Amino acid sequence: MADNKKLTPRDEDFSAWYNEVVLRAELADYSPVRGSMVIRPWGYGIWENMQRGLDGLFKDTGHENAYFPLLIPMSFIEREKAHIEGFKPELAVVTHAGGKELEEPLVIRPTSETIIMEMYAKWIQSYRDLPLLINQWANVVRWEMRTKLFLRTSEFLWQEGHTVHATSEEAEEHTRRMLGVYRTFMEDWMAMPPLTGLKSESEKFAGAVQSYACEALMQDNKALQVGTSHFLGQNFSRQFSLTFQTEEGKEEYGWNTSWGVSTRLVGALVMTHGDDNGVVVPPRLAPTQVVIVPIWRNDDQAEAVRSKAAALKARLGEQGVRVRIDERDYLSPGNKFYEWERKGVPIRLELGPKDLENEQVVLVKRVCGEDEDRKEFLPEAQALAEIPDRLEAFQASLLEAATARREANSYRGVEDIGQLKEIMESGGGFVYTGWSGDPEVEERVKEETKATLRCIPDEEFRSSDAPTKCIGGGEAKMEVVWDRAY
Repeated sequence: MADNKKLTPRDEDFSAWYNEVVLRAELADYSPVRGSMVIRPWGYGIWENMQRGLDGLFKDTGHENAYFPLLIPMSFIEREKAHIEGFKPELAVVTHAGGKELEEPLVIRPTSETIIMEMYAKWIQSYRDLPLLINQWANVVRWEMRTKLFLRTSEFLWQEGHTVHATSEEAEEHTRRMLGVYRTFMEDWMAMPPLTGLKSESEKFAGAVQSYACEALMQDNKALQVGTSHFLGQNFSRQFSLTFQTEEGKEEYGWNTSWGVSTRLVGALVMTHGDDNGVVVPPRLAPTQVVIVPIWRNDDQAEAVRSKAAALKARLGEQGVRVRIDERDYLSPGNKFYEWERKGVPIRLELGPKDLENEQVVLVKRVCGEDEDRKEFLPEAQALAEIPDRLEAFQASLLEAATARREANSYRGVEDIGQLKEIMESGGGFVYTGWSGDPEVEERVKEETKATLRCIPDEEFRSSDAPTKCIGGGEAKMEVVWDRAY
């Protein structure tokens, strides 16, 4: 049933607003299992479109999909020291099955590097077998103590890519390439512009040599890590005896990468584009891009209105537009409007008897610019011809607005911790400073400001004048970005 109660305004309580949007836009609901969620059809439809877009990009870069087991022997996890230290607090472990205690505990997949490398070691013998480029779509379990729908749950859906290369240079290049794939997807499909860069030693993936990340700025000016790509070096290859014969006949350990994004992207979409009426879904990801709401007062009008709605749906479908007719006769038109607003459908078409007489439709945009009319009365033929272009324009406008908001809330030239703390306590945002590389300075900033080092930004994001002073005093060796984060 439609829920017409107003949402908590974002500027009043952003966290409450987010939770209400996720529940009342029917993206997800709480599960009986602690820390887990049920993804409802509307939320899962968005995730399916995310999968579709990402999967195409993965295959364009030479990857194939496979599937690996959910249960992993504990001994596999324990082989890589940094890996087990990083994941042990989050592991869910199966100790009994079939009514008996297992000889070896089995870990419910927190990530698949270990079991995948075990299999790769069987499949790879020669340089001719490389590169091996595989992705899997799966669920994982990380026993989170503090959870939030989509952003941090004990079980979530994701993709994880795992590749093996003949040289360090190839693996590093591939790590960067996949970071670029994520950025392309986030900008082109999600209309969400991420900041990309290298993670610090304290923030990198457990077992990686280097980790790179996409960091997005949410509307409350907190950072959200929305994707990571890791250069694993030969760490896992050494632990799982993943070797190959080089062209020169020598035995060499493979060079590995891993990279992933998850259903956290759905939460990122909500916090990037949502407003006080609900979620706003970019057209390329919307399960329904256009909803048609037929309106009639009596049965004599109903047949003609329904027939025209079906014809409009067919015409739009021929143009590749995803269309739905809302014919629920137990809801008023107003209730339907509220529901589709909350779910973020980009365009609503209203169609009544008078519109049939005038050969027109009422087109309502989910959001519009300051100088635009949100509701328009358009000739039917014009509306049908313009809707595909209007959807593309809407997609572009969302990216433009999100980019402008990120830049308006980025602060450069900050030279001391006090100034950084002041920015964090007055609203936050991406703060660019110099850094010596000293982890003690990183920890001091975290303790005093509650901000973490999000990344060492890629060159295109760096300040035109490189900072010379470290945020903690002394000489800067690099520029970094700080923010409080989810």
